[in-house]
Amino acid sequence: MITIIDYGAGNIKSIANMLSAIGVASRVAATAEDIGSAERLILPGVGHFDHGMANLSERGFVEALNRRVLADRVPLLGICLGAQLLTRGSKEGELPGLGWIDADTVAFDRSRMHRALKVPHMGWADTWQLRQHPLLAPMDEDARYYYVHSFHLACDHPEDAIAEARHGFDFTVGIARGNIAGFQFHPEKSHRFGMGILKAFAGWKPGEPTW
Repeated sequence: MITIIDYGAGNIKSIANMLSAIGVASRVAATAEDIGSAERLILPGVGHFDHGMANLSERGFVEALNRRVLADRVPLLGICLGAQLLTRGSKEGELPGLGWIDADTVAFDRSRMHRALKVPHMGWADTWQLRQHPLLAPMDEDARYYYVHSFHLACDHPEDAIAEARHGFDFTVGIARGNIAGFQFHPEKSHRFGMGILKAFAGWKPGEPTW
């Protein structure tokens, strides 16, 4: 059973529909109490960083997530804004993020991009592994995923970055440490490629702590 966190900033229905399509049971958690018995967690998200963090805090999810994810080591997958919230913070806003990954969320550097390229980065993009990770085991060499974002992930430690894509320059789109992972792309909108990621998450058994 996968628990999808509803904090007012997520694409809940699409994720639930995709999980159903691959035969994975899910439920929605609208309160912090709802994640008390969660076996696996998905933190989705679309929109502004500060709005997402404010909603998580106001609904009591931050403390509950720290307990369930950091102390109880429940596997968690962040998607799009949900992945960005795993970092220390974003250039998009002022509120601190969850800070579970030594990383920041930064704006695309337009000085490194052809002027014809647009931000937000929207649409399909080739995506590749930086290192092996169980969630990427199903990834094909021709893997493409769907993106909608104006900011991207920037890790302090190379070992925390597991996947990249290109929009003017190569940037990190997948992060992972211990029982925590996040992807900038939307697996729930990425057809068979996204199905592979979500199936892998449903069966993921993180190893010992690597903090």
